[in-house]
Amino acid sequence: MPDPVSYLLIEPGWDVVGSDGEKVGEVKELLADLDADIFDGLVVDPGLLKPARYVAAEQVGEILEGRVELLLTSEEFERLPEHRGPSHA
Repeated sequence: MPDPVSYLLIEPGWDVVGSDGEKVGEVKELLADLDADIFDGLVVDPGLLKPARYVAAEQVGEILEGRVELLLTSEEFERLPEHRGPSHA
């Protein structure tokens, strides 16, 4: 298994996986203040015409090359609020 990496390496298109091992989507956008080194969270695109979801940094578990593992199950992810903020991507 790959070694954990910094949130700074997260890129759009990385897989996002729930704590139950189910893929919930792909990273759409990293939300962070890079100057202050503050990781706010992620915007995750679940695909299939579903709305993007906001995942707070506190709900992110391990970050591996190409993959972000959440502390939420796929069912809990589905209940997260839609992301309605401006997109910078």
